[in-house]
Amino acid sequence: MQRILIIEDEKNIAELEQDYLEMNGFELCERLRQQVDIPILMVTARKEDIDKIRGFNRGADDYIVKPFNPSELVARVKAHISRYDRLTNKHSVSPVIQVKNMQIDTEARRVFIGKEEKILTAKEYDLLYFLAMNPNIVFSKDDLFEKIWGYDAMGDNTTVTVHIRKIREKIEKDASQPQFIETIWGVGYRFQK
Repeated sequence: MQRILIIEDEKNIAELEQDYLEMNGFELCERLRQQVDIPILMVTARKEDIDKIRGFNRGADDYIVKPFNPSELVARVKAHISRYDRLTNKHSVSPVIQVKNMQIDTEARRVFIGKEEKILTAKEYDLLYFLAMNPNIVFSKDDLFEKIWGYDAMGDNTTVTVHIRKIREKIEKDASQPQFIETIWGVGYRFQK
């Protein structure tokens, strides 16, 4: 391996020069994205917001900063594979998700417990649908906030807690003992199927 000394008084320019002089993950991500349509998850020590934005702009679907929780990595990989399969119709998806006595009509965006329709807001439905489409996977509040509200949304992950509570009040027989959305203390939430 050859070493190159870069002498530059501006850090941003030095980093840009470094990027051009070495084959980095950003360049590899961009080349992959141009050639194949697959989920790309970047795992890197680069933790600055500008690096995350650069990764997403080059085609990454997700970005994890080292050090990371291995369980979170596995959950994210499974979620991306599941989403990829759904979007590419690798597995036919029924327009109705049936779990215990709950039906989620994905085409009409309606939720029923037994024969009674439960009225959810758009974000409540999106959150419930996302969890139901990814059963038995634990998602942190940050993951759920990012997936449902997006990076640019105002607010923080406490929004997720509030929405989970409201969903439970609407769909659970006893919100204090949920049978659908389970709290994994210190980690996040998991949809029980």
